Amino acid sequence: MAYKYCVAENWGEGFITNKDSRTIQPTEFPGNVWRVPANNKDANIWIVGVGGVNKTLSEAQAIVDADITTQQTNWDNSNLEGETPENKIIRLGERPTTITLEE
Repeated sequence: MAYKYCVAENWGEGFITNKDSRTIQPTEFPGNVWRVPANNKDANIWIVGVGGVNKTLSEAQAIVDADITTQQTNWDNSNLEGETPENKIIRLGERPTTITLEE
């Protein structure tokens, strides 16, 4: 399946309806990046309805990469004196990993 990407801030209830979940299955990525099916009328209507801004794959990837880099830096810098690596993972979860978006 071909995808397209947009940036839109999730405002909570009503941002994704049950119908949206069934028909376009929007998927969220870091940086408020959303993936929906390309060439899909319902997806286009959803993007407009949520105030989304279309992004190319490379633009969306750059936004995701920047957000993950920030998350990784914050994770790396969040150290408690005497904390073991295992305890850090328990406290913060695993270190954020890179994500590669699909076309």
